Amino acid sequence: MYKSRTLASEAIKGGKVKLNGDNFKPSHEVKIGERYSMTIGDTKKIIEVTALIEKRGSFEVAKAHYTDHSPPPEKKDYMPSAFFKVNIKRDKGAGRPTKKDRRDLEDFGGA
Repeated sequence: MYKSRTLASEAIKGGKVKLNGDNFKPSHEVKIGERYSMTIGDTKKIIEVTALIEKRGSFEVAKAHYTDHSPPPEKKDYMPSAFFKVNIKRDKGAGRPTKKDRRDLEDFGGA
């Protein structure tokens, strides 16, 4: 789930990963049947360990050894930022916009 052991360890220490709903140490030994819930950004993942792997491997190998019980991703209705402006391109070499150009841009952008 995390790109490196360091990132995973920091997430565990920060309380973003829980074992059966409780905090645990990064040195905890993983066992079959344990359920981990983790928060990665805005997404919440819940996985259950079904088998153990002897050596570190790729994500594709690890994917076969756990069951994903994550809820489906929620559709978010984001409000547009009040600070976002339409990105208007200017001709290269045209220099800085004049006051008139700025006013025209504001009228065009609706500000």
